[in-house]
Amino acid sequence: MTGLLLLSIYVAAFFLCFFVSRFAVQKLFTKKDFTSLKTVTFGDESAVQANRAASVLSVVLVFLLWVAFTNSILPLPKATGPFVGEVQFTYTSTGPEGQTDDATVKILVYPEDIQFYKDTAGNPMAIPPKPATDPGDGFAKNDSLVVPRYGSKVINVLGNDEITKRGGAKVTHLNGQAVAFGGSVDISGGSLSLTEKGTPFFVPSPGLRMARLYLPAPELTLSRFLQLNAEGYRNFTLLEHTWASLQRVVLGFLFGTLIGVPLGYAMGLTNWSRGWFDPIVEFMRPVPPLALIPLMIIWFGIGEQSKIILLFLAALWIMAIAARSGVSGVAIAKVHAAYSLGASKSQILRKVIVPNSLPEIFTGARVAMGVCWGTVVAAELVAAEKGLGMMIMVASKFQLTDIVIVGIILIGIIGFLIDVGIRWLERIFVPWKGKI
Repeated sequence: MTGLLLLSIYVAAFFLCFFVSRFAVQKLFTKKDFTSLKTVTFGDESAVQANRAASVLSVVLVFLLWVAFTNSILPLPKATGPFVGEVQFTYTSTGPEGQTDDATVKILVYPEDIQFYKDTAGNPMAIPPKPATDPGDGFAKNDSLVVPRYGSKVINVLGNDEITKRGGAKVTHLNGQAVAFGGSVDISGGSLSLTEKGTPFFVPSPGLRMARLYLPAPELTLSRFLQLNAEGYRNFTLLEHTWASLQRVVLGFLFGTLIGVPLGYAMGLTNWSRGWFDPIVEFMRPVPPLALIPLMIIWFGIGEQSKIILLFLAALWIMAIAARSGVSGVAIAKVHAAYSLGASKSQILRKVIVPNSLPEIFTGARVAMGVCWGTVVAAELVAAEKGLGMMIMVASKFQLTDIVIVGIILIGIIGFLIDVGIRWLERIFVPWKGKI
């Protein structure tokens, strides 16, 4: 439910920001260059440039949603939080002879992320003390308990009564309402129901915010990031984990490119190569790299070699298909024009085919790099001592969500920077893209 609400808010904010930017502040962010002078831009990819205002608003919106739907201490707008405080309800105990008596149960719902509470003597406690209550005069005795927010508890209200469940007593009413086994009633601060065995079950209202287990607040994630930099994780610093993953990804990608691009050119230029390699490439292309992990272990062991080869295979087929697509996308009129001017085959390759296929190759490189980053997480499951993927998977087993978030953010930032670098190289080596 929370995820659907988040998606709805994000979509609504997207369209709101789009119309505001389009009709109110577009002139402030419009660059005065050759593209701005074009009269026809729809369908012209070279005329589509990132709106920097939209980029800033997008990042800010994601951060605001992160704060709003977590229990953050940042003074920003927040969604409805989980119930914290004291709530009570009454139950009616019916004895074996039909006698009845009411008792009250006080429940203190406390925030579980506070490290220590203190008892009446000032001694530290992991949880707060129970609310004070007197037992009452009837055979049903008043009771109290504590429950963490986002938690729940089965309340054995008959356990301290004079007539217990073994003595034939049972709970028949909650807050004065007759409730059958499996039924429930609404109370302030949460939901109260009877289990199939007739025991009250209390769940505090979670609100719309997510518990730390599912999504830690930004300041907690930042605190964990600083801690990982200072103390490390599993005997390695965060920088060493990052460098290990980056090294594997870059090596696998480079080897895949060095072999995949010539292979794609061969498939696009000669009938024999197309016939020979096409079945292999088309067979391996839909096979997920993760499915090859068992073979990598059997063939190459559990060391670095198997991980790099797995990443190499993840990039190889993408780069081969990108290069083949680049060759097939070269306008035949350009090839005929070069031949009419007396160009040789090697000149055709160097002056016509390679320059015109570079846009497809750079696009394939961006896709391949993304696939390699996705594969390295699984590759580092295989006896890796360090790496962001290993850090994420080990932390997830211990429900250390803040470490998982730190790893995901680092992978995303590094992947984004690599993608920006590839686009920068594309602008340098393919300045004519979209212009001819």
